[in-house]
Amino acid sequence: MAETLEIPLKDLREWLERETVQIVEPLKTEGKRFLNDVKDKLDDVLEACDKLSEGAEREITKGSRKTYRRAKVLAKLARSFSEMIDKVTVPDEVSRENLHVLCEGLGKTLDTIGRERWKWFPVISPYFIIDRRRFDIALKRAMDSFKEMRSFSSDEYAKKAKTVEDAFSMIDKLLQTLGELDETKKQMKKTELGKGFLEKKIAENQRKITSIQSKSEVIELDQINQRIEELEKKVKHNLRYLQKPFIKFQSLARGTSYSLPLDEAKKLSEYLSNPLEAFVTEPEGYPTLKSILRRMEDVITQGKLKLKGSRLRKAKDQIDSVLKDSLVSLHQSCKETFSQRQQLSASGIITETSSELTQLQQDLKDLQKQKELVDSRSAVLKEKIETTVKKIEEQKKGLEKAVLELTGKNVQVVL
Repeated sequence: MAETLEIPLKDLREWLERETVQIVEPLKTEGKRFLNDVKDKLDDVLEACDKLSEGAEREITKGSRKTYRRAKVLAKLARSFSEMIDKVTVPDEVSRENLHVLCEGLGKTLDTIGRERWKWFPVISPYFIIDRRRFDIALKRAMDSFKEMRSFSSDEYAKKAKTVEDAFSMIDKLLQTLGELDETKKQMKKTELGKGFLEKKIAENQRKITSIQSKSEVIELDQINQRIEELEKKVKHNLRYLQKPFIKFQSLARGTSYSLPLDEAKKLSEYLSNPLEAFVTEPEGYPTLKSILRRMEDVITQGKLKLKGSRLRKAKDQIDSVLKDSLVSLHQSCKETFSQRQQLSASGIITETSSELTQLQQDLKDLQKQKELVDSRSAVLKEKIETTVKKIEEQKKGLEKAVLELTGKNVQVVL
């Protein structure tokens, strides 16, 4: 098995140039010969165009009726041919790309000149025969030289030099991809630093929130709020069979067939929207609720409030229960609990900590959103790094294979 050479990527181009010089140099020498020949032949065409222009100008000056119009056409044609050829740039360096561009451009130019010559020379005939023949000879030689160069470019040079040029191109692409990987890693490092900073800020923020929430006053307030939630459920439960009747009674009171005092109408709306708030703001014995229930009981008896059998029975039972002071104990608990919350909330410590806690919780949300964005960017960069690493490995293997085909040597590219 042939020995494996380890060559750093930064030194590979120079090493490969030395190894392929016997392939490339003869081809470049031959290509240079073709380029020079094409350039010489185009110069001959330009010289022939100058002769056409000179001959045409002489006849135009004479003003002969026989040749004047033909001389004008020839002068314009010669000028057009010269301008087209002047636009063709013959490169100094031989490469597959240079040869391809020249063949494409020059081929189109010569085809156009050939068509124009075929179209207008018969119009000029039989005059300017010597100048036209000199031009035809120069154009024919230029076309022959172009064909030889195109054959060399598409056959001999393409087959032998293409692999060499591709290998150098693969080196450039691999270097470019390595640069992209390095840049992505820098972005990843910067992102991770930002992520670490945010995580520290979040942890610090959470510690402050925990510290505030662990204060006895805050704990007590939290316990009171939990009791209020439980009381809210109890109030709703004890008024559950009155919700539908309340809605129907409110609808009836808004019409013209029944009149409800304004304060009771307002309280009825409160019992529908927020039963606990309505209940706890009642004076002792909840007189407004009782008054509403008595009025509702009357309209039920009068048949103005239509309810289904089971719903009607349950509503009557609950009305009767409330009117018999079944909610006195619950009402007292609600008022006491709300009073405790009001007293505690009014204390300086709660006012201060509540404001600080609100700000900390908002800051925490903002920090967590920022971290989500950073996490998302980090995931994108991580995926990009993995994809780029795979691409580098593929490019490296392809380059090593190309070098083996060119030189017959096993080379391991060191990145």
